[in-house]
Amino acid sequence: MSGNFACMQHAPDKQQHKKFKQFLQKADKNKVLKALPALHEEAFKEINCLECAACCKNYSPRFKTPDIKRISKHLQLKESEFIKIYLRIDEDGDYVVKSTPCPFLGSDNYCGIYNVRPSDCERFPYTNEDVFIKRQHITLKNAEFCPIVIFVLDKLSEK
Repeated sequence: MSGNFACMQHAPDKQQHKKFKQFLQKADKNKVLKALPALHEEAFKEINCLECAACCKNYSPRFKTPDIKRISKHLQLKESEFIKIYLRIDEDGDYVVKSTPCPFLGSDNYCGIYNVRPSDCERFPYTNEDVFIKRQHITLKNAEFCPIVIFVLDKLSEK
């Protein structure tokens, strides 16, 4: 793992954050979208999420209805029980976990419901999707704790 992209428990410095924000605002969206798949793959080869799990420690995915159905079935709970035990409604009206770190995160940084995890978890950190460039506020928020997002932004802004 590259020293610059080891798991970070802190946000990028102000200068780096400003550089990322300016890059995202000025970037050629089509070029970025073409570059993302290769950079996404390179980042995941370089960075081991299990050494970090900062996403699971700092972020709650949205639990959509299909996620709730699938996970509650897997846990052999009624959907209402699952919601009562694990979830709350956030300011956007979405179901999210009641507490961080995620209650399904093990001490070894493995997910206890990995095979049935929410779709937001499966897609995170969106470094191979148009969300990365179209919803810049999410990308910048994720850069505050995800070394993969920082890796991809660094590589893109160098080009």
